Amino acid sequence: VIRPEPCGVCGSRIRFGKAAIKCPQCQLLLHPKCQEQCPSPCVPRPRHHAWPREGVVADFAPTTPPLVPALVVQCVTEVETRGLMETGLYRVPGTEQLVREWKQKLLRAGGTLPALSSVADIHVVCGVLKDFLRGLKEPLVTFSLHPAFLQAADIPDDAACSTALRHVVSKLPCANRDTMAFLMLHLLRVSHSPSCKMDVFNLSRVFGPTLVGHSSANPTPLTILEDAPRQCKVVARLLSLPPDFWRGFLGTERENLVPM
Repeated sequence: VIRPEPCGVCGSRIRFGKAAIKCPQCQLLLHPKCQEQCPSPCVPRPRHHAWPREGVVADFAPTTPPLVPALVVQCVTEVETRGLMETGLYRVPGTEQLVREWKQKLLRAGGTLPALSSVADIHVVCGVLKDFLRGLKEPLVTFSLHPAFLQAADIPDDAACSTALRHVVSKLPCANRDTMAFLMLHLLRVSHSPSCKMDVFNLSRVFGPTLVGHSSANPTPLTILEDAPRQCKVVARLLSLPPDFWRGFLGTERENLVPM
């Protein structure tokens, strides 16, 4: 190993200069001691099918609707399977090194993702999802629509605010819109879990900077300071929209969101 990488079976890093086993078909890398636990048979995966290291959400989305990246689907599914009883979901940080290693492992895997059930700490899975969304070249709220989202959220009348937000959400690129809808439904389920103690206000504080971001890739320090409360308001307002509005974007194709 020249560049340290995580083992595809146990997740621990294989360090520089150590021996490793690599499959020529699916590119799976693992410790020699982990060979017996290696999934079999492997799924051949040409290198060009791997995801880019960075990009906009459409670069990671499938080719058929709903256009929600498999990484997002798998993280959300894992969180909902065993995380809805955890206090501080998405607020409590996972181990930074594990978050980084699992994010890279999932990005390298492309469409055929390793199971997240082997990640003992569900906060690591939450961290992977947040880090993936935070690392996009453009937030789900695109740079061009950012002012429109802020203006819609500022409307004091609830009915008018809801109408304006629905309109601006519909103008998002399809992958951004579908992923937003999928995440909003997930965050609503988290907010409804008493054990998580993460209401809409808490979730909006966590996800405001990640989902809404700023109107450019390089905001000034003053812009960052001014945008912070408005980002939270946008997410809180989006979470106040009825679930059926979000389900409408996922439609009858929701079964396609079951992770591989």
